[in-house]
Amino acid sequence: MAHKFKQIRFVFSVLVLAVLTASCQIGRQYTRPDIKLPTTLADEESTDSASLADRSWTEVYTDSILQGHISKALKYNKDMLMAAARVKELAEMKRIDYAKMFPSLDLRIYAEKEKDNYGGDNPSDDNQFDLKANISWELDLWGKLRWARDASMAEFMASIENQRAVQMSLIAQVAQAYYELVALDNELSIVRQTVTARRESEHLAKIRYEGGLTSEVTYRQAQVELSRTATLEPDLERQITAKENELAFLTGEYPHHIERSPLPQELNYLDSLPVGLPSSLLERRPDVREAEQKLIAANAAVGVAYTSMFPNIALTANLGAESEELKDLLHSPYHLLSANLLQPVFAMGKNRARHKAAKAAYERAVYAYEKTVLSAFRDAFDAIASFNKVKEIYRTRYELESSSKTALSLALVQYVNGAIGYMDLLDAQRTYLDAQIGLSNALLDSQLATVNLYKALGGGWDLR
Repeated sequence: MAHKFKQIRFVFSVLVLAVLTASCQIGRQYTRPDIKLPTTLADEESTDSASLADRSWTEVYTDSILQGHISKALKYNKDMLMAAARVKELAEMKRIDYAKMFPSLDLRIYAEKEKDNYGGDNPSDDNQFDLKANISWELDLWGKLRWARDASMAEFMASIENQRAVQMSLIAQVAQAYYELVALDNELSIVRQTVTARRESEHLAKIRYEGGLTSEVTYRQAQVELSRTATLEPDLERQITAKENELAFLTGEYPHHIERSPLPQELNYLDSLPVGLPSSLLERRPDVREAEQKLIAANAAVGVAYTSMFPNIALTANLGAESEELKDLLHSPYHLLSANLLQPVFAMGKNRARHKAAKAAYERAVYAYEKTVLSAFRDAFDAIASFNKVKEIYRTRYELESSSKTALSLALVQYVNGAIGYMDLLDAQRTYLDAQIGLSNALLDSQLATVNLYKALGGGWDLR
């Protein structure tokens, strides 16, 4: 009885020691790198924390057809599905590293039926029946298991941020492809109208040539201009098909006709441009947060490598019964308690090299994080600058389109009346076509400026 009491006291002492040392986690705790941020995101000083990115993507992209395409992409896009599967994978991996911190219990049932007959005339049974429970526990004296748990948690959080980054990028991709498709439709419509006008001009030039009012050169030039404009049509149709296929791919579907709205004829521009504080960009952009989680994981990996150089203690307990006869199994108790201490002594510098490699990997992760932050601010400043200029560009191209249309109307009247030659009319037609396409591109640029700004500020990943 006294012997059993000593065993119980020994096990209890070990457990108390394990609990007392469980709070020890040797290594450098993570701190965010000190990055000097710009004082503002806009040209003017601003302390407003509100941002365009705080709005839901449904408030930014108000076209109901576009909203339908985005919703479909968020549900069926393969990159989104892969990112979601990655989150599930790392969630289970995190659970594995967390479970390693606790004792594990295995149950072993073993039966062996054996007969020996040494010499050929002395048969005997040599059976064995075992029923054992194995309990093993690695004591986390220095925090190695907790560092591994922290690393897996950070990797799991990085996968969540990656999923959000993929979602943010996907929304921007769908919106951009949709707006480009609508702009191509509008440009094709302009070209077709121009082809019709060129055909009328060619017919008029033919009449004037056959009537002896102009030379054959003028008539042939009208034919050349008609053919040149007509070649634009199949190329635009090819681009439209490719853009439809791109949108279908983004929504996880095979190529098919894409429903869309016509290009708006007026520019809807925000009266003010809320961009928020520079510090909020770090908290809002999921790619920056993903880079920081990877940095946290790299720091935890340094802790794992460092604590691996300290002694490792594992406790093992085997409890159960074993007997040569099955009927006597429950009457044959068996137990074994053991403790294993492993101290790395000599490994040709392998453990220290592993620690130095982990520190170098952490240093690389710091630079990767800083690069991501720099890239985020570059995107934001570029998007803000483009957004602030697109209104002026649209205004000048709108004025050019109006002036070119008026000039073409006057040139057509003067040409019919013989006041100007065909080349003057042709110059007016070319100028008006370029002005129409330029205005269409200005409308597209205004839409893309909103898409790029919304993405650069970190909007589009929160579905609330």
